[in-house]
Amino acid sequence: MEKFNLISIALGLACLAGINLYLTVFVTGLAINQHWIVLSPSYHSLEVLGHPWIITIAGILYFLEFFADKIPWVDSAWDAVHTVIRPIGGALLAIQVLGHSTPTFDLLLVLLAGGTSLVTHTAKASSRLAANSSPEPFSNIGLSVIEDVAVFGGLALIHYNPVLALSLFAAAIAAFLYFAPKILRSMKAKIWLALTKLNGPAGLRRASTLPIALPARLAPIFSKQNVLGETIAWAVPCISGRGRRIPANLFGALVATNEEPHKVAFVAKKSGRGFCQTIDLEGSTIAHEPQFLSENLVIVPATGHGPKYFFLFTRSRAALVEQIAEYLRQRLSSPPAAVESMAPEPVAHV
Repeated sequence: MEKFNLISIALGLACLAGINLYLTVFVTGLAINQHWIVLSPSYHSLEVLGHPWIITIAGILYFLEFFADKIPWVDSAWDAVHTVIRPIGGALLAIQVLGHSTPTFDLLLVLLAGGTSLVTHTAKASSRLAANSSPEPFSNIGLSVIEDVAVFGGLALIHYNPVLALSLFAAAIAAFLYFAPKILRSMKAKIWLALTKLNGPAGLRRASTLPIALPARLAPIFSKQNVLGETIAWAVPCISGRGRRIPANLFGALVATNEEPHKVAFVAKKSGRGFCQTIDLEGSTIAHEPQFLSENLVIVPATGHGPKYFFLFTRSRAALVEQIAEYLRQRLSSPPAAVESMAPEPVAHV
C-alpha cells in the first residue's frame, strides 16, 4: 500500500506540473521548508524541494508565469515554450518522490509521468488557445485563476488522500483523451487562422466572380457524392464551425451548385475519409459576421427554430465572404428561373 501511495503522489505531482510546474514546486517546497507538512521517512527524498534556492527560483519563475498566463497570446507563447519543460519537470518530480528504486521501474515511471504531464499541459494549452479567439482578456484571467486554484487544491488532496487524488486526475485525463480529436482539430484551426491573420491583411477588394474549382484533395469526394452530376456554381475553402451533423474545425470547402439553388454542401476529409453534408437553406437567414480571428458565414433559421451553421474563413477573405452571403440571399429571394442567370462564369483559380 505504501508503494502505491508513492506512485499516486509521483503521478499526481506530474499531473499538476503539466498545468503549472513552477507553482507545484514552489508550494510543495515552501510547505516542506516551513514544516507545514511533515514528511514521513518514505517521502524523505522530497526534502530537496524545500531547499531555499529551489523555492526562490521556482517562486521567481511562477511570478513571471502569473502575469504571462493572463495576457492573451502571451500565454499561448509561454505554453509553447513549456511544451518540453513541463513534461520533463513532471518526470523529474515523479522520480524524486520514489527516491532510490530499480532502473527499470524508474524508466517506466519517467515515461508515465512525462506522458501525464504532457496530457495536462496539452489540455491547458488548448483551452488557452480557444480563449484567445476573443480579444478580451477576462477569459484568460479567469482560466489562469482556475488553474492556480486547481493546483492548490490538487496538492492538498495529494497530501491528505493521494489515491483519491490520482483517481480524480485519471478521470479528468480520460475525459480529455476522449475529446482529444475535437480539441486538437480546434487547436489546429485556431493556429492556422491566427497565422493567416498575422501574415496578410484583410481583403478589401471583391473578386469579379466566385471561384468554381474545388481544391484537388476535395474534388474526388464531391464527385463521389454528386451522383446527379450537378455543376458547381462556386466553391470556397473554409473551416466548419458549429452545425448539425457537421463536426467542428474540419478543413474543407463550401460548395454551391447550379441545379440546387437553395442548398449548399460542405466537403471535407474526416479521419482520412471523405465527408460531404448538404445544407438546405430554405427558410434560413444568411449573415456575414467578422470575428477576431476569422470571417464567419452564419446560416440560421429565420423563425429561430432549426439547425444553425457557422463556417469560418480567413480574415483575408472578408470581401469574398460578404459576396457569398449576398449571393445566397439573392438565391433564396429569387424565383427558380432567375437563379439560373446568377451562375458565375467559369474561373480557373481556387
